[in-house]
Amino acid sequence: METQSNDESRSYTEAYMRRARAAQASFENATQEDADRAVRAIAKVVYDNAEALAALAVEDTHMGNVRDKTAKNRSKARLIWNSLKGKKSRGILERDEASGITTVAKPLGVVAAITPCTNPIVTPMSNSMFALKCGNAIIITPHHSATLCSAQAVALFRAELKKLGFPEDLVQILDRHSREHTKNLIAMADVTIATGGAGLVRAAYSSGKPALGVGAGNVQAIIDRGADYAEAVRLIAEGRAFDNGIICSGEQSAICPEEDFETILRSFEACGCYVIESPAEREALRSALFEDGEMSRHAVGQSAAAVARLAGIETDENIKAIAVEAEGTGRNDVLAKEKMCPVIALYRYRDFAEAIAVAKANLEAEGKGHSVAIHSDNREHIEYAGRALPVSRFLINQICASSAGGSFQNGLAPTNTMGCGSWGNNSLSENLSYRHLMNVSRIAYNMPNNPVPSDEELWAEI
Repeated sequence: METQSNDESRSYTEAYMRRARAAQASFENATQEDADRAVRAIAKVVYDNAEALAALAVEDTHMGNVRDKTAKNRSKARLIWNSLKGKKSRGILERDEASGITTVAKPLGVVAAITPCTNPIVTPMSNSMFALKCGNAIIITPHHSATLCSAQAVALFRAELKKLGFPEDLVQILDRHSREHTKNLIAMADVTIATGGAGLVRAAYSSGKPALGVGAGNVQAIIDRGADYAEAVRLIAEGRAFDNGIICSGEQSAICPEEDFETILRSFEACGCYVIESPAEREALRSALFEDGEMSRHAVGQSAAAVARLAGIETDENIKAIAVEAEGTGRNDVLAKEKMCPVIALYRYRDFAEAIAVAKANLEAEGKGHSVAIHSDNREHIEYAGRALPVSRFLINQICASSAGGSFQNGLAPTNTMGCGSWGNNSLSENLSYRHLMNVSRIAYNMPNNPVPSDEELWAEI
């Protein structure tokens, strides 16, 4: 990470902004067809180069694994393009004859995007797709440990745009990383998407410009009494293990009915997980995962076997994840926190209200606003959780890690940027999509025949 004076940094960043504004001015009135061609090209080049980009991301960040990153690159490219294809984002969006309102889509201008090391390919991809869908340009500032792989992805985007005859500078990436560059970029841009650590999100919100940020994850998975335990555990274990556990929407705790706890433990073992049952191993794992209450960088994004080695625990090299019963909720046990590696904390509950209380205590400590997974066919319980827990999305009988950002099997907007609402100090409580990167003008026609209530009608008792 380089150090420069603010004047040098401003000069460096202004050059990017000039190029972006020139490119955006020429693209601003692009037809819907042209905007969609540009968006499709970005998704398709990631899909076609999924494995090579995954390998570069692992080499660059030392996190995750090539198999899962390859799958993620392909699935997110397909999902996000499918969700954008055919959607109106240019010109007249809708004429509502009943209200007399006609809506018109217009670009925001230049988007700044702060992108994380955990998703160094698909987050630049989706942010770029959303921006160009609405006629914007975008400048990406990647996490310093993901500069090379993110830059390679952007180089592919630019080459595809050039082939189509569009300005390459619609998508740019800062080639030198510093806090000053990022600070100046978000101050100059028209809007910032901040997908990263809490400090960067706070900086984006304090820049004086509109910002769309996300919060931390700490997904609680509740297994309802009477659910298919084997299937629920399979889905939870898959989510916890995916990409070595670095996904913010990955399952972090499994909250289980106490009378079936042993059965559920054996299901975790049957799924290829190592179950810690001795107090000594549990303490060794805590010490390996957390240093002074903070996640150890040595464990982040590492395989379950590598985490076990850090803790001095002997396991099979092919274990999927490590399951361990926590000894407290919320701030009473660090195992209740987000663990950016394939380790899942287990809890017991006596009734469903207690399951909700466990989840809430853990979320209040960390991850408030993000997501909860529920494995249940009991609609009353599901909706009780939906009313009681302070999160923006509930995933029912799904792998939260791969479905909270949208899937073909649910109705959430496909994205890599998930808002956490006011609970997570965010302006969004939904998945970021192209609709958040457009201005909308409203033409209001006079409606002289609209009914006007009398005072008696208006103030009638209810």
